[in-house]
Amino acid sequence: MEWSIQEIARRAGTTSRTLRHYGDLGLLVPSRTGANGYRYYDQDALVRLQRILLLRGLGLSLPAIKDVLEGQRDTSVALRAHLRLLEQERERIGRQIASVRTTLHRTEEGEGLMAEEVFDGFDHTVHEQEVTERWGQEAYERSDRWWRGLSPDGRAGFQGAHDAIARDYGEARAVGLEPGGDEVQDIARRHCEWLSATAEVTRSYVTGIGAMYVADPRFGKNYDRHGDGTAVFVRDALTTYARRRLSD
Repeated sequence: MEWSIQEIARRAGTTSRTLRHYGDLGLLVPSRTGANGYRYYDQDALVRLQRILLLRGLGLSLPAIKDVLEGQRDTSVALRAHLRLLEQERERIGRQIASVRTTLHRTEEGEGLMAEEVFDGFDHTVHEQEVTERWGQEAYERSDRWWRGLSPDGRAGFQGAHDAIARDYGEARAVGLEPGGDEVQDIARRHCEWLSATAEVTRSYVTGIGAMYVADPRFGKNYDRHGDGTAVFVRDALTTYARRRLSD
């Protein structure tokens, strides 16, 4: 039994373009290509696509997913491993739900909050592999040691500082300020100081971070929630600041 690329895209909640891209990368090769040029996928391809989508949902990059799939050729073993990941993710989400419920209840009742309850289930290590791929194992380990050394209040303060920076970017964009203007460049300076807590702030690092905010919606949404286009605004501000103020 096989399915056309349109059928698979519709059932998987993705697009034909994405499936073709996966094929071009060698991630998802069609079982055959018809005389009309259409791609068709068999049952094995469906299982492989399920694995790709699962790993993508867990935050892995496409090159990393390819490495995982090539290293797990036994489908049953791979599916058991993926099932464990899903169960762990379900447990983590369950803890987050309970955490938010507790926070909501305590807030509505005027009760004091406990940091351990507020942040239960929020694990910064989910991006370990991606950080390692982008900037190296040493960069991840340095930031991990720094993060684990913070108190719960320190972690909340660090996250709060970033929220303020993102909000200020959004307000600056909304009133028509230029990314290269003095006011916005001062926000970029604060942003780079915030980044310096976990990494060496160089020109290439900051421009790379800015580009990632636009290219990766997981990070861009932290800015675009303050107004569509804010992630692009942040990228432009950081790029300008890096070129003017930083060196490699």
